[in-house]
Amino acid sequence: MDITKDKLCNLVRKWHTLIEAFVQAKTNDGFIVRMFCLAFTNRTKKQVKATCYAKASKKKQIRQKMMEIMTSTIQKSTLKDLVSILLKGDVGKQIQKECSTKIFPLQENICMVKKVKILKKPRFDLTKLMELYKDKPEEKKATPAAENALTKGE
Repeated sequence: MDITKDKLCNLVRKWHTLIEAFVQAKTNDGFIVRMFCLAFTNRTKKQVKATCYAKASKKKQIRQKMMEIMTSTIQKSTLKDLVSILLKGDVGKQIQKECSTKIFPLQENICMVKKVKILKKPRFDLTKLMELYKDKPEEKKATPAAENALTKGE
């Protein structure tokens, strides 16, 4: 998963601070994943000055929080669950909410996961694969009484 260069260039603005972080963790089903995240600072409601730069200490705190949230999200879920979480954008929303209230205001819709790489796959296990597809409901076979009714024209 990756955002396009065009989208990234549209997000970058003057007078705002760009904060990026990455983390590497292992999912429940054994995949090792590296996740990259980005966020932009935002002006407060009563702010007069044009810039909204964050100090290095605030950037460090935000980066720490981003890494903590991304690591916990990866470690709690399987790869299939992680994909659905990333498609919803829940990680970015959670980072934005926690950092804006406690550390420094971040832009709402722009805090997002930029890129996800699968670094290592677990060994292929046929029994696990069969268990995944075992849960599918099989086609119901027609009962002999229903077959007799169809042949007699009832």
